[in-house]
Amino acid sequence: MRVVIAGGHGQIALRLGRLLSGRGDAAVGLIRNAAHAADLREAGVEPVLCDLETATPGELAAHLRGTDPAHRADAVVFAAGAGPGSGARRKDTVDRAAAVLLADAAVQAGVRRYVMVSTRGAGSEPRPGLDETGVAYVRAKTAADAYVMSQDLDWTILRPAALTNAPATGTVRLTAERGPGDVTRDDTASALLALLDTPSTRGLTLELAQGETPLAEAVSACARDRTGARQE
Repeated sequence: MRVVIAGGHGQIALRLGRLLSGRGDAAVGLIRNAAHAADLREAGVEPVLCDLETATPGELAAHLRGTDPAHRADAVVFAAGAGPGSGARRKDTVDRAAAVLLADAAVQAGVRRYVMVSTRGAGSEPRPGLDETGVAYVRAKTAADAYVMSQDLDWTILRPAALTNAPATGTVRLTAERGPGDVTRDDTASALLALLDTPSTRGLTLELAQGETPLAEAVSACARDRTGARQE
């Protein structure tokens, strides 16, 4: 499997890249800063320079197609984000517009599988008390999710709870319903891998947090019981 990861230098993206390359899959990371290429290579990920805030759908589609049919991506993962300290404007240009760009490029390139790293709170009005940047972030993620779901793609939306750098637990709560708690970045990356491996999770919007169910079992349950997962 060849997977192109948008936001390839992000913490979850690097973890996912290591998981993919570690089992022999091809992971490609889209980055805008050439200085990050060495980190990707260390993780077994092929770095590709592509600024998602300036690229056109056609330019990005060319990266998804690769140099020949054998190098076309089998799936894309949107794991990009403006990051801490960015303002409301970049929440829109990265967290929304770059996700839209990746969806348009995937359609052009004929890459059907699209897995989105969203956030808890997306799909609803921002909670009271959020500052301007927090409100912009939730609204950007909500709009991005909605756009991806409107396209002719085999999409899965993953909405993780608050992220931590604690060690992986291997057990999660993965359901259609939002709940309390947090989730490790390691477990989030593993969940993305499991979703990529389970095409029958297409069309599902799933909330992820730490829980008591082994991750593989949780993903399989969502795939089996599609009526129990939200399809927006």
